[in-house]
Amino acid sequence: MTGVNGVNDENGVNGVTADAGPVRAGDSLPPLEIAITRTLVVAGAIASRDYQDVHHDAELARQKGAPDIFMNILTTNGLVGRYVTDHFGPAAVLRRVAIRLGAPNHPGDTMVLTGVVEDVRGDTATVRVVGANGLGNHVTGTVTVTLPVTLPVTMPGKNAEGPA
Repeated sequence: MTGVNGVNDENGVNGVTADAGPVRAGDSLPPLEIAITRTLVVAGAIASRDYQDVHHDAELARQKGAPDIFMNILTTNGLVGRYVTDHFGPAAVLRRVAIRLGAPNHPGDTMVLTGVVEDVRGDTATVRVVGANGLGNHVTGTVTVTLPVTLPVTMPGKNAEGPA
């Protein structure tokens, strides 16, 4: 997706459209596969100032019962937001991200994010997102996003027939 713009549907209702057409409840976002690397887990923890040892020290994570280090919620939150804004374009604005963690993401996993538009009201869409790995659902939740509406632009001194 490269962006969104406003359109009138067959009922004359102004809605939101992505490059592929109007955004409607029931639309699926294409899946996004994310390789969970040790670097991603550690860098995400450091970037979000989460210095808990289970996010960067494999031996201490094992001593606490985990098989390896695991991704923190703030990194997951960022990846979910990225998934939605990558789909709807850089002008999309995240209004609410409500997620719940499930199975941990460990280095060597692949998380597959999928999404379905649940509701569209004016220029705002709610997307249900699931991120699954080999253990099950890592993250489930909803993202509310405002999709910009592009209005027709009229150049000064010009009209539909050409220069005034």
